Amino acid sequence: MKAHIVTLPGDGVGPEVTAATVAVLEAVAEHYDHGFRFSHHPIGGCAIDATGEPLPAATLDACRQADAVLLGAVGGPRWSDPEAKVRPEQGLLALRAALGVYANLRPLTVHPALAALSPLKNERLHEVDVVFVRELTGGAYFGAKTRSDETATDECRYTVAEVERVARRAFELARARRHHLTSVDKANVLETSRLWRSTVTRLSAEYPDVRLEHQLVDSMAMLLLTQPQRYDVVVTENLFGDILTDEAAALAGSLGLLPSASLGEGGRGLYEPIHGSAPDIAGQGVANPLGAILSAALLLRHSLGLDAEARAVESAVAQVLEHGPRSRDLGGQAGTAAVLDAVLVALADDAANHHAFFAGVRACG
Repeated sequence: MKAHIVTLPGDGVGPEVTAATVAVLEAVAEHYDHGFRFSHHPIGGCAIDATGEPLPAATLDACRQADAVLLGAVGGPRWSDPEAKVRPEQGLLALRAALGVYANLRPLTVHPALAALSPLKNERLHEVDVVFVRELTGGAYFGAKTRSDETATDECRYTVAEVERVARRAFELARARRHHLTSVDKANVLETSRLWRSTVTRLSAEYPDVRLEHQLVDSMAMLLLTQPQRYDVVVTENLFGDILTDEAAALAGSLGLLPSASLGEGGRGLYEPIHGSAPDIAGQGVANPLGAILSAALLLRHSLGLDAEARAVESAVAQVLEHGPRSRDLGGQAGTAAVLDAVLVALADDAANHHAFFAGVRACG
């Protein structure tokens, strides 16, 4: 397969984890005979410094022409003034809207070797395997905003069509997993949540094989910490999803482990680790690259249709989590380069076993 992948390294540790991820994708291309072409473009704070805009037109044009987009992180203290008219996060929101990536998938699993790093008791983490589907282009983040000396407003607005499309994505995902979908809202208070709940309930008739339950967002925040193993696929609106997925990340032991895929119609997607730019460790070579590398696995699966290669990357990461080395956020002392090297070794071993297996099959045939 030939594919053009745009990378947006961004700010803070973004360039470091992105470079590591590109190295993994280049290894995948070499081991499995693919042709991946990469082009690199600015976004966020570095783009503001260079062009005055958090999402330059050239960056957006490149993303629209790519097969997939890999993002590092945006933001940092240099651009953190909330009163500033131009901020790094505006570039990310604008990119999501322009690409129409309305469904943000955030898988959460707890590796047994890392259970001790979680704030929860180990018995609560047994078989935790959840995928969050966060609506990404609507709600309060994109609604009309007003500000005066005395008041401020943020409009939270959803249409039936916006809820339907993300809910269908969640139902289909649940159908391919354990047939259980949890929809999170605040329908006892918010009108947008009442629209959300009625729309999801109506759609459930089209998926009789999927068990649907509703949870209020405040109770869901508690249940994620007390009964995380009971959930399969969780779908919710933009703001709730942002908060709940960061809470859930603590179950895995580190924000640095968790990937995400932002998908719309068609194959192109936007892939990024859920962690931020971590300016306190930027440039030190100690950032954990595994969340970004696992995001590349989602890229291989969802945008390029390379499921075997995606599983190989995920297996390589699992081997590193099991045997080390580990980065500082996981209780170790390894830097970014050492963790990357270990992933590349595990990936090469997996590829060699893969090719040996199929060579044997051909010989027998």
